[in-house]
Amino acid sequence: MPRIRHAVALCLALLAVLGLGASPVMAQSILRDAETERLLADMSAPLVKAAGLEPANVDVVLVNDRAVNAFVIGGQAVYLNSGLINEASTAGEVQGVIAHELGHVTGGHAIFNPGAQSATGITLLSLLLGAAAAVAGAGDAAMGVLMAGQQAAMGKFLAYNRSQEASADAAGATYLSGAGISGRGSIEFFKKLQNLEFRYGYQPSEADEFARSHPMTGDRITTLQDTYEKDPAWNRPGDPDIEKRFQRIKAKLFGYLARPEDTLQVYPPSNQSIPAHYARAYAYHKEALLPQALGEADALLAAEPDNPYFLELKGQILLEAGKPEEALPALRKATGITGNEPLIATLFGHALIASEDQANFAEAERVLKAAVARDRRNPFAWYQLGVVYAANGDMARAKLATAEQQSLSGNMDRALISAQAAEAELPQGSADWLRAQDIAFAAQAELERRKKKNR
Repeated sequence: MPRIRHAVALCLALLAVLGLGASPVMAQSILRDAETERLLADMSAPLVKAAGLEPANVDVVLVNDRAVNAFVIGGQAVYLNSGLINEASTAGEVQGVIAHELGHVTGGHAIFNPGAQSATGITLLSLLLGAAAAVAGAGDAAMGVLMAGQQAAMGKFLAYNRSQEASADAAGATYLSGAGISGRGSIEFFKKLQNLEFRYGYQPSEADEFARSHPMTGDRITTLQDTYEKDPAWNRPGDPDIEKRFQRIKAKLFGYLARPEDTLQVYPPSNQSIPAHYARAYAYHKEALLPQALGEADALLAAEPDNPYFLELKGQILLEAGKPEEALPALRKATGITGNEPLIATLFGHALIASEDQANFAEAERVLKAAVARDRRNPFAWYQLGVVYAANGDMARAKLATAEQQSLSGNMDRALISAQAAEAELPQGSADWLRAQDIAFAAQAELERRKKKNR
């Protein structure tokens, strides 16, 4: 075991030299979590179809920002702030916001500021406290925020005018109707935004981001309500499964982001619901109260033994408590149930490596290769795969994995060096050699663009 530990430490050191070290996560960041992403995709799919778009081409992305805000930057991605999820009472309210933002997408209303420079971090919600949480894990849509910068992620560039808001309102109502979703949730959330305006005395400098960029008025709400009440879906109840899942995700997100004492106040131990167990599991875990955190996770699994997200949670708690071997059964089962869902598979691969058992490295390589095959824009998965390659003495592919991670993290000068080093060692003409060449070309082009911009 000491020799294996030394070997892993050496591999990590080599990869750090190659540029695979963690970088700090910024305050506003993309939050990635398999369960949350699945829910947002399912909530938005009927609305996306009603908008005449392809669900596979549209992403709903969660941003770590307490402001009650939603926005679009460009392309086909809708960004929801965590503060908006916390403010919403039902899934229908969030669907109303998504429908409205899709109206901006189809209307081409997004404002993109090419002068934004600061990149935002991306956090894996599934990796709560470990050092790995400091390394970004990004989907394609997340690159929009990376390009637009932290200010855009905070919604400061999106001061839509009233005509665009009216257009998005009308389109959103059409999409809700086409999806057979009641507009009640939309009205309720708009009323909440109006209350925020009242609370801040209509002072834009003090009002919430969403309220500033989306001016809510009584006349506007009245117009929307008149439209929704005439729709056949007005009295249709929401999907009970979607609502159940939303309440779980809302509690999970609250437990992850809020102070533990606040979580326990909102979800006290007397509350034995699944959302409450979820929230408290994160609260206890952040306080390093392992027995209590595992108790909440076990309560969830007692209710649903084969729920992959509950299994993932238990594995995460054990892994980040320094017990990777004990985390493996839960994470292996979760990975299998979800068919190698990339974020869960990445966590499993991390646990296999953290076990420091060389016998687990072959499985880790298979799992991580499957993860990056389905989600190539996950720098942390590339980081872990690089660790495995280095441990096996395959430094050429370790350098290629380094180049992938650095490129996704925007570190183009290092990406260029790593890609060229990998290209020099890989078999000429092979798929990996061609990939190294592609990364080098892309990095060089980006560096040239930045150089010209700074002249």
